[in-house]
Amino acid sequence: MQIDGNCCDIVNLGDQAAKWRAFDWDVQEVDGHDVVQICEALDSCGTSNRPSIIIARTVKGKGVSFMENNVDFHGKAPTPEEMERALKEIEHS
Repeated sequence: MQIDGNCCDIVNLGDQAAKWRAFDWDVQEVDGHDVVQICEALDSCGTSNRPSIIIARTVKGKGVSFMENNVDFHGKAPTPEEMERALKEIEHS
């Protein structure tokens, strides 16, 4: 997402992993919300003679019901009430 909406609707960048592989990079795609996957990917970087890239797939606002995948929160801060609600949702997840 970007401030105007979903990237694929504004400037579709296509298959990023395929583009990096086309230039012979070592590409790893991980769940960007999974710390174990991120750490494993970081640990394996540099094990080949090719440059490495990690593509972390994430969901904007993950874990907060009214923020998740909501482009409105890309460029604005939550109100104090929204912040309180968000923190409660995160604490209970």
